[in-house]
Amino acid sequence: MLQRDHVRLEWRTPYPALERARSVAWTCFCRATVYELYEGAGQAFIRRTIQLDGGHEIHETAVRPIHETRAVWTGLLSGRAR
Repeated sequence: MLQRDHVRLEWRTPYPALERARSVAWTCFCRATVYELYEGAGQAFIRRTIQLDGGHEIHETAVRPIHETRAVWTGLLSGRAR
């Protein structure tokens, strides 16, 4: 159950939203779930990769302005977004 000050993220199947986006921040690849912050052309999104024994699952947030996505990124790292 989410707490009152938490944000629930909507994870979607990846789509080619930003062709030239690049990963600018990430969590440790030693974990089963890895998060990456992608930015490009003034827009950004967060990618979640779940590493499984038989491969991996990738999901992404919606593309938003960089400042909005960076705020979500900070919330994700601090436990205020899921």
